[in-house]
Amino acid sequence: MSIRLFSPVVLFLLLVFLIGPFLIIIAASLSAGDTLAFPPQGLSLRWVAKVFTIDSFRDSFAMSMFLAVFGTLAALVLGIPAAYALSRYRLPGSEAMRTVVSLPIIVPGIIVGLALLRYLVVPFGFNITLALFFAHTALVLPYAVRVVSASLGNLRSDIEEAAVLLGSSRFGAFFRVVMPNIRGGILAAFILGFVTSFNQVPVSLFLSGPGVRTLPIDMLGYMETTYDPSVAALSALLAFLSIGIVFLAERFLGFSRYV
Repeated sequence: MSIRLFSPVVLFLLLVFLIGPFLIIIAASLSAGDTLAFPPQGLSLRWVAKVFTIDSFRDSFAMSMFLAVFGTLAALVLGIPAAYALSRYRLPGSEAMRTVVSLPIIVPGIIVGLALLRYLVVPFGFNITLALFFAHTALVLPYAVRVVSASLGNLRSDIEEAAVLLGSSRFGAFFRVVMPNIRGGILAAFILGFVTSFNQVPVSLFLSGPGVRTLPIDMLGYMETTYDPSVAALSALLAFLSIGIVFLAERFLGFSRYV
C-alpha cells in the first residue's frame, strides 16, 4: 500500500522539478512590471511583443537558425555514410574512429571553442561565420553518427542484400531500401542536432564577433545591461518553438512509428 502511495508522490515531484522552471519563466514573461520578477507584477503581453521589435534578437535568431539547420544537414551528410560504414563493415580501427567522432561530446565545449579560436580563427584570419558553421557541424556530427548507427543496427542487413541480389546496385539499395527504413533515426538525429546547435553556448561564446552572434549569446549580452522580462518572454517562445517542432514531426512524419 505504501508503495502505491509513494509512486504518485514521486511522479508528482519529478513533474514539478521538470516543468516548474518552465512555468516560472512563462509567468515572468507575462509580467506587467518593468523588471524581471516572480511572482509577476500583473499580467501583460507587452514584453512578448517587444521581443519582435529588438533588432539584435532578430539578427541573432536568423544566425542561430542558419547554423542549426545547415550545420545539422552538413553533419547528416557526413554522418550517415560514416554510420553506414561503421555499422555494415568491419573496418580496421573502427573503434578508434568511433572515439574520434565522439570527441566533440567528450571534450568540454569551452575547450573546443578556445582551440578553434586560437588555432583556426586567429592565425589564419578565418571568417567568423564560417568558423561557427564548422564548429556547429562538428558538435552535431556525433549525434548524427550515433543515432543513425542505432537505426542501422535495428535494420536487418539481409533486406539490403536481397535488393542487391534482385539486381539493384549498392547505391540503389541504399537509397531505395535502407534510407526509407531509417528515416525515423535520421529525423531523430536532425531534431537532436538542431536543438543542440541552436542552444550551443560555450563554443559560440568564443567564436562570436562584431555583428555575428547567435541567439543564446545575444541573450546573455542583453541580460548584462537590461533586466526587463524580455529575455524570459523570448525563452518561453523558444521553448514553445521546440515543442512545436516535435509535435509537427510526430503529426506529419509519424515520428513514433519509426523510433
